[in-house]
Amino acid sequence: MPRIFLSPPDVGPDERHLLLDALDSGWVAPLGPHVDGLERELAERCGVPAAAAMSSGTAALHLALLLAGVGPGDEVLVPTLTFVASVNPITYLGATPVLIDATAATWQVDPDLVAEAVTERAVAGRPPAAVVTVDLYGSCADADPIAAACAEHGVPVIEDAAEAIGATYRGRPAGSLGELAVLSFNGNKLLTTGGGGALLGHDEARVARGRWLAAQAREPAAHYEHAELGFNYRMSNLNAAVGRAQLARLDELLAARAAVHARYRDGLGDVAGLDFMPDAPGVVPNRWLTVVTLDPEGFGATPEEVRLRLEADDVEARPAWKPMHLQPLLRHAPRLGGAVAEDVFARGLCLPSGSALAPSDQDRIIDAVRGCAR
Repeated sequence: MPRIFLSPPDVGPDERHLLLDALDSGWVAPLGPHVDGLERELAERCGVPAAAAMSSGTAALHLALLLAGVGPGDEVLVPTLTFVASVNPITYLGATPVLIDATAATWQVDPDLVAEAVTERAVAGRPPAAVVTVDLYGSCADADPIAAACAEHGVPVIEDAAEAIGATYRGRPAGSLGELAVLSFNGNKLLTTGGGGALLGHDEARVARGRWLAAQAREPAAHYEHAELGFNYRMSNLNAAVGRAQLARLDELLAARAAVHARYRDGLGDVAGLDFMPDAPGVVPNRWLTVVTLDPEGFGATPEEVRLRLEADDVEARPAWKPMHLQPLLRHAPRLGGAVAEDVFARGLCLPSGSALAPSDQDRIIDAVRGCAR
């Protein structure tokens, strides 16, 4: 039987058609009309005035932090329960990440801890340079109380929506919930360009500056003139062509992931000691990944034992994100809390969730998980 991957790309004839169109047009790299089109369409879908297509979500976050004024010696608050790409760009700029725990009720960053950390630092005369929220596993952080706490002290909020395109928070799209936001179009995301990302924002001039910095900050001169440090962060026209086809299919992809998630709930919802990632109030998640937690006593096996059982059947599953404060890279980073994130890591397991996952393959996964239960 063929291997089942965790979250493979779901591409078809529409993506092939636009990719060949990009090749035939002669616009291959670095830019072209599909880049312009993808930026317009992303901005419209995410409810913001402007978007800039980038080579990765990490590149977009690096620029967002730079545009927010983050620099050497600053502190930036960021969730500890996330992937390292949410944190690395902070250190690129010489700033210090302050790792904030999640809430057990949502697994998203704890807004009370964010408010506490912002206020404490502001009172001491050193407010953080920014707060990065993360929309974990395709759900959304509790953006409104975080925005209110940050606005009181003039702290910008950057939304890391890398995993969450298509999700909504209180009726507003992921990608519109911060002054700046970033998306990822990596190959394992719900929507892919093969590799890429985007910078989104409510200030068109700011996003335009990010777009300029991403193109080596070249000044408008016939020769190559550079007065500021720039980066090679722009997306190619080929990647953008694939992204436009994917974006046109976004509702289809969202519905497919929701169906996969619902099938898991139907097939595993009655298993003792197994629970699903909680849904946050007011959030419609995009179901990028279905994540379960396993209580070894009640379920009868550890998440690692289940993962290895699935691997023996050629099925890819992964542990939940290992918290950043447990990573050797960030062992000295300041933090608030961490017990919730540690518990999610200890008990969490991500199940295959691709939008093209066949029901028969999903039944294979469900049967294997149930087979591990007491």
